[in-house]
Amino acid sequence: MGDMIDSAGVPHFSGLRLEALRLSSSTPSSPSSAKAASYSGGSPSPVDAAKQPFVIGVSGGTASGKTTVCDMIIQQLHDHRVVLVNQDSFYRGLTAEESERVQDYNFDHPEAFDTEQLLECMNQLKSGQSVNVPIYDFKNHRRCSESFRKVNASDVIILEGILVFHDQRVRDLMDMKIFVDTDADIRLARRIRRDTVERGRDVNSVLEQYGRFVKPAFDDFVLPSKKYADVIIPRGGDNHVAIDLIVQHIRTKLGQHDLCKIYPNVYVIHSTFQIRGMHTLIRDKDITTPDFVFYSDRLIRLVVEHGLGHLPFTEKQVVTPTGSVYMGVDFCKKLCGVSIVRSGESMENALRACCKGIKIGKILIHREGDNGQQLIYEKLPKDIAERRVLLLDPVLGTGNCANQAIDLLIRKGVPENRIIFLNLISAPEGIHTVCKRFPAVKIVTSEIDVGLNEEYRVIPGLGEFGDRYFGTDN
Repeated sequence: MGDMIDSAGVPHFSGLRLEALRLSSSTPSSPSSAKAASYSGGSPSPVDAAKQPFVIGVSGGTASGKTTVCDMIIQQLHDHRVVLVNQDSFYRGLTAEESERVQDYNFDHPEAFDTEQLLECMNQLKSGQSVNVPIYDFKNHRRCSESFRKVNASDVIILEGILVFHDQRVRDLMDMKIFVDTDADIRLARRIRRDTVERGRDVNSVLEQYGRFVKPAFDDFVLPSKKYADVIIPRGGDNHVAIDLIVQHIRTKLGQHDLCKIYPNVYVIHSTFQIRGMHTLIRDKDITTPDFVFYSDRLIRLVVEHGLGHLPFTEKQVVTPTGSVYMGVDFCKKLCGVSIVRSGESMENALRACCKGIKIGKILIHREGDNGQQLIYEKLPKDIAERRVLLLDPVLGTGNCANQAIDLLIRKGVPENRIIFLNLISAPEGIHTVCKRFPAVKIVTSEIDVGLNEEYRVIPGLGEFGDRYFGTDN
């Protein structure tokens, strides 16, 4: 079966050809804060509040299955805070004259909606504020004056409606635009069932309204807006393949720190409740030294494994004990570690556990204040220029110490793009410092913290990692 392309040149999901999915991989259209941390469940922290929520627009013809698609996305994103905002809530209330001739009123025209109020509510939600969304009475064709639906700030905002792509100002708020495409006969049958059961209308009035207003408005306003969609889903909620892929894409975007969008060489390992739990333990000032070492080692092992995944591999074919052929990959051979003494030495055991017999060099840098460093000692493999280097230091603070270590490696002949810097936590200031000077160096970390305080300590941070790990703190 070939790819399905509509008249606007936008690929469809066929359900069989997954490559037909076109998801925007660029930075979302709305600006987002560079100081925000990864999304997680629970109460919003000051870091979460600075992050722009991910806004999804879902459009399509009447009764195309938009709400079903939204519900399925919400169910699969159960570990994130998701809210649904319906464009139908923002219908203008009819005047007395319009109410008398309601059969002549076009509810599918853009002017039937209070777009200004919709924009106001969406902008408030995007800025982290709660909003009161109006409730529309479809039987009396007016808003409930004393009732509203309170919507809180969330990780994901889904805006659903037939004309959410019509106004550019509304489109510009969206990070992803989905168009649900369903056959016209199916949509009409669904609309008849919905309007008669849920909205108290008779079949004849539904058919008359569909012929006079709904179908012409679809042809004039809804269908032309399909060209703005990033993804088109045929068959709506029946297309489970499409929805699964969309949810995977959203999860990737939600788990991606804003600095990863600015610097493509920065990688934060995917956060789970296990990882957050271990961070909670090692950040606790009252944890015992044995527990601090144990959980730090577990996190360090994860970071090292993730860092090794960024090394080049070659294909390798082996024969299994069953006599079958397995096509796999072979590990990178020329590799070494370099720890920045002394905190970096805490990461050596994990590296040795993952890479048998690996050579590990050491760099000792004396920190004088914030900007002044002095190289005290270095001992590196003689052939380090021929190797790929895993630079080890659990905390990236200002980045000045890391820059001096990287500069030394480059002077020893190591190409910049062969250095991977591994750490447990990073401050945004340190990431900026390293990436601006060495944009080809990869940084792999388990969390990006809020920033540095006046004493250049990472906040919330881990304290003096070396002292806590080696038991030399008070």
